[in-house]
Amino acid sequence: MMILIGRSSWVPPRQWKLWSLPPAALGYVIVVDVVAVAITALAARSSLLGGPISKAEWTAFAVLAVASTLHLESARGIERRRELAANTSPHTNLKCLWVFASLLLLPLSLVIPLVVTSYLYSWFRVYGRTIAHRKIFSAATYVLASGAAAAVLRAGGLVDEPRLPTDFWSLLVVLAAAATWWLVNYALVIGAILLSSPEATARDALGELSHQLVICAGLGLGIAIAAVQTSYPWVVPVLMVTVLALHRDLLLPQYQRAAGVDVKTGLATPSYWANAVPLELARAESLRSSVGLLMLDLDKFKEINDTYGHPAGDRALRAVGESVRAEVRQGDLVARVGGDELAVLLPGASELEVLEVAERIRDRLSALSVSVETGVNRTAIISGVPASFGAAVYPDVAGTMDQLILAADNALLTAKRGGRNQIVSARPIPPVDHHPIDN
Repeated sequence: MMILIGRSSWVPPRQWKLWSLPPAALGYVIVVDVVAVAITALAARSSLLGGPISKAEWTAFAVLAVASTLHLESARGIERRRELAANTSPHTNLKCLWVFASLLLLPLSLVIPLVVTSYLYSWFRVYGRTIAHRKIFSAATYVLASGAAAAVLRAGGLVDEPRLPTDFWSLLVVLAAAATWWLVNYALVIGAILLSSPEATARDALGELSHQLVICAGLGLGIAIAAVQTSYPWVVPVLMVTVLALHRDLLLPQYQRAAGVDVKTGLATPSYWANAVPLELARAESLRSSVGLLMLDLDKFKEINDTYGHPAGDRALRAVGESVRAEVRQGDLVARVGGDELAVLLPGASELEVLEVAERIRDRLSALSVSVETGVNRTAIISGVPASFGAAVYPDVAGTMDQLILAADNALLTAKRGGRNQIVSARPIPPVDHHPIDN
């Protein structure tokens, strides 16, 4: 059972988040996007005038596109978390590795489709539902950076592809192009942050130096991959595996240690969740976005402990955690915040999206079957672990972390009092009219 007033998930153009940007930021974003479109058109025209794209270039494009996609898919979990951690600072990733490699091997008219393909795949598989204008702007900065780097390569005499360093001068030109790519992309992103978030300081906007070293490393690997692709294309898969291993083995454990994992459920711990909520709210405020919150409480969990014992209860709780994680969106954060109480943080979600996720979880838990050991050579099947849900969305019903949690908790309490195994959505608190007191 779900208690809500449904509303369409389609957003009319007049209500796009883009228009909520400060005027200076809005103009800046539109100008960057328009310039990126102009560069794309010029690159396409130049390619048409320069003759057809060769079979070798199409092959290199296909190899780089597949490698970029596999890289994104392998690292999508950690990349989503790293993006969420970046609020008023640049979010760094290793897309630049494949983009810069393509810049050395391919005409700009093929580099830009690679950028677009990479961001489209990220939209659907890595970042989940996010703000469209922000990702379009990010792709536009890649296009501008690639155009500037291509101009440096051409000015240095590296006109024809592949444009690889074969002597000291060409090495300097390629390094200058890499530095230009990094500087243009970095400067454009910082400009957007400062204009869209007036409260952000220059230090916040610049971010951590170590994050920019990741970009520099990616550009260097891009040069190496381009060189290998030209001379020894069959070695590219080996390099790709190396990149993936370094990405996951160095960054993922770092995230996992910072996150903290509940030993019984494998979900995030209460302390990590409590730190993640204000960060996500601050990020949503700066992006004029929303944050959904689901609080769920297992309705008859005490009966499981009393009937089958606490080890069986722990097994059921882990199964519940796995079920919840299976039904949330990519990038949502699931945490155990109490004994049998879980919380789901849904960045960028509308009320309708939050309630759809809650209904999927409710249906799955209602049909959940858990096999538990109850003694020596004895096994029991727990059939169905129903739960009650409270939902709230920032900033629709709350403006702070405490208000958001309170609204979701109150909705959860209403669901339990109303018969359990149902979903209740918090409603906005109407303003209080203060009438003057008649004398």
